[in-house]
This record gives sequence, structure tokens and C-alpha cells, in this order.
Amino acid sequence: MLFSLKPVERIDYVNIGLLIFSCLMAFIIPFELFLFAYAVMGPLHYLTEISWLHDKNYYSTDRRDVILLVVVSLLLTIMAFKNYIPIIKELEFGDPQTQMTYQNRFIYVAFASSALFAFVKNNYIKLVGILTIILFWVVSDHLVLLFSVFIPTLIHVFIFTWLFMFYGALKNRSKPGYVSVAIHFIIPFILFFAFPSKHFLPITEYGKQAYTGFMQLNYQMLNLLGIQSNSQEEFQQNMFYSNAGVGIMRFIAFAYTYHYLNWFSKTKVIRWHDIPKSRSLLIVFLWIVSVTLYAIDYALGFKWLFLLSFMHVMVEFPLNYISFVGIFRELTGKGMKHSVN
Repeated sequence: MLFSLKPVERIDYVNIGLLIFSCLMAFIIPFELFLFAYAVMGPLHYLTEISWLHDKNYYSTDRRDVILLVVVSLLLTIMAFKNYIPIIKELEFGDPQTQMTYQNRFIYVAFASSALFAFVKNNYIKLVGILTIILFWVVSDHLVLLFSVFIPTLIHVFIFTWLFMFYGALKNRSKPGYVSVAIHFIIPFILFFAFPSKHFLPITEYGKQAYTGFMQLNYQMLNLLGIQSNSQEEFQQNMFYSNAGVGIMRFIAFAYTYHYLNWFSKTKVIRWHDIPKSRSLLIVFLWIVSVTLYAIDYALGFKWLFLLSFMHVMVEFPLNYISFVGIFRELTGKGMKHSVN
């Protein structure tokens, strides 16, 4: 029966299996699952998606639009690691709160401008629009967590992935596609509320050390749940061992793992592997170097991949907008001339 299905439907069934697999693994070993997925699948995802988007002109009306998104990625990298880069070590962005404010504003400019990149062809209108967005970037100060914390992380790997899946199911009228969309939506609730006090495999000491660079996300999510920490020790205890902390990590691990697996499962549909041999070899080489650096020192690998990680989020923004509009048009029966394939 499986072989009599359309290729898209077969992939939808595969994705149902990947959703269940990611969910089960997130239950058992959430911290180490995330660390493995981020270090091994993450770099290959960044490299292949940026390559694919490049061949699609970044789903922008002008390929040069991507320059702004790359500049924002560079600025975010400089702000994050200026103390490790001798040439720019003297740059000052103020205290951590000020840094977060500017990080928030930069991401807001990239995200808002991408709506222009996706749909506006006139470059003069784009320029005026971008300048207007910059003039009003203080508006984003009221949404600091949205832009500086959640859009580059969980919104990108969970919500945008869900929207892509929903868009694909609508376009293909795929029943297993609708099932996978429903399962993807339900799993976070299962991860939080099923076996809340059962911690199958506690985090290892290596996991604690390696996870240091990602703690901000967990900290903000614990705060949103009303779980405050009065010290670093109390925060780590809440994050690594409390029911809420483990539930949050299960969700994060699932979201990232499935996000990567979903990308690779679509290879034959979007054909991101149809690239020149020289580029393929370069991608494989950079992936091997990246995984090796993570194996040697996880923090070193994180620093090495920070720019690519942020850049692949930024340059995907125009495609996100096209998907938003595509879903609306599919639901209203108007169709969509753009395609993510």
C-alpha cells in the first residue's frame, strides 16, 4: 500500500514516524538529544538550507535583499562574541540588557523588512519601507522576548515548521499530511503533561557543561511559567531536575530534532541536493569540520556555527511570509503563485 501512494504522501507517512520517534527520544533523554541534534544535524541543515535558498533567490523579489539579512546576522554575531574577536574587542554595546534591546531591534528590522523582500518589487518602495521600519524600531522594545529569544529559536523550529507542514498539506490535499500537522501540534502537550514526574535518564555532567550556551531560552520559559530563581544554583536545579524544567527541555529537544529531520525528509520533494558537485563537497567538508569541533569542545563548535545558525534563520524570513500568505490563499481558495518547492 505504501508504494501505491503519491511521493508526497509517502513522505508524510515518514514524517509521522519521525514525529513519534522525536517525541519518544525527547521523553527519554531530552538534554543530550538536543545537544546531539544541534551538533550533528544542525550544521548540515544550515549549510544545505542556505544553499537551497540561494538557488531560489531567497524567495525575494531581488537577490540583493539578502544583504540586509546577512548584515543583521553579522551584527548579532559581533554582539554575542565581541570579547573573543581581537579586532572588535573594544566595541561596546553596554550592559546585557542594552545588548538584548539592540539584538531585539536588529531581528525586528530583519523580520519586518522581509515582508517587503517577499512581495515588493520596486526597490525605492523597499528602501522607504526599511527606513520606516528602522525609525519605528522602538516599537519592538515592547516585544523583546518575541524577537530576541523566541523567533530565532522555538518560533523558527516549531511554529514555522508547523506552518510549512500545514501549507504543504493544504497544497497537496494530503490526508497523512493533515495527520502529521495534527500530531505535531499535539506532541508538546504530551511532552509536558505525560509522565511529568518521571525523568527517564537524568542529564549527565557532560550535558550540563555543554548546555551552558543555551540556558537563556530555558530561563525565559521558566519565568513565563512563573518559576523564579534567586540564584544560579537554584536556576540550574529548576532547569535540570524540576518537572517544569524537564518538560520544557523535552519540548525544546523535540522541536529542534524534528525540525532537522523534517528538512532532510523533504530532500526528494524540494531537491535541495541538486547542486553543483563543488558546492556539495564544500558543504560536506564544512559539516565534517563543524561536527569535529563540537566533538572536541562543544562551546567551540557553538561559537563556530553561531553565524550560520543565525543567518539561516534570517534568510528564511521572506519564505516564512510567502508561506503565511500561501496558507491564507489556500484556505480561501485563491491559490498561490509562489511555491516553496
